[in-house]
Amino acid sequence: MVKHGKKHRNALQLVSNLDLLSHKDAIAKVKSLSFAKFDESIDIDVNLGIDATKGDQVVRGGVVLPHGTGKKVRIVVFAKGDAATQAEKAGADFVGAEDLIEKISQGWVDFDFAVATPDMVAPIGVLARILGPKGLLPNKKLGTVTQNVGAIVADLKKGKAFFKNDKQGLVHFSIGKVSFDVSQLQENFVTFMKTLAASKPAASKGKFIRKVTMSSSMGVGIGVNLEQVS
Repeated sequence: MVKHGKKHRNALQLVSNLDLLSHKDAIAKVKSLSFAKFDESIDIDVNLGIDATKGDQVVRGGVVLPHGTGKKVRIVVFAKGDAATQAEKAGADFVGAEDLIEKISQGWVDFDFAVATPDMVAPIGVLARILGPKGLLPNKKLGTVTQNVGAIVADLKKGKAFFKNDKQGLVHFSIGKVSFDVSQLQENFVTFMKTLAASKPAASKGKFIRKVTMSSSMGVGIGVNLEQVS
C-alpha cells in the first residue's frame, strides 16, 4: 500500500468534497494544489467506452498541442541521402542508418522519438525487441514512418505527442506543465480532447468519453465536467 506524504494528504482533503469542475477551473485548481519542488506535468486520465481486449477498438493517435508539452524531446531519424539532410535541417538530434542501428543495438536509447523513411523499416526490424517495449519503434500509423521526415520532426519539436489506450481502456496524456498559464493549458486540453473524440473506433458503441480526471505529476486527481468540455 502506497503511503503518501503530508502535503499529498492535505491536498486530498481539499478536493475530497469537490463537485466536477469545468476544465478551466480544474486546471486552476491543479495548479494551486501543486506542491512539488519541480515543474510538474499536468496529466489527464480519460476513461473510454471501449472494449480494450478487441483489436478493432484500439484508440491511438497523435496531436500537435498549441503550446507544446513543455518537454524538450530528443529525436532520432533513420534515413539516408536527401531525407537525412532534410531531418537534420528540421532539428533532428541524431540522424543515421546502419551506424545508428548498430549504436542502438548496443543498448543506447537516449531519445524520446524515432522516425524512419520507408526504406529503413526492414533494416531497423532488428531493433524491434529493444524499441518495441519502449514504444519507440517507428510506426506508419502514427506518421513516424514517412518519406517526409522533415515535417514529422518539426511537429515533434513543436510538441506533437501520441496517445494510446491501455489494457483498462484508459488514455493517459500530459497537456503541459504547472508553469504554463491557465489559458495555455486550457487550449492544449481542448485540442487534445477534440482529437481524442475524433479517434472513436467505429466498433465502439455508446458513450465514448466516460470520465476525465486531471492531476499534476505528484498531485491528487480532480474530476472534470464532461458537459463543459468544448
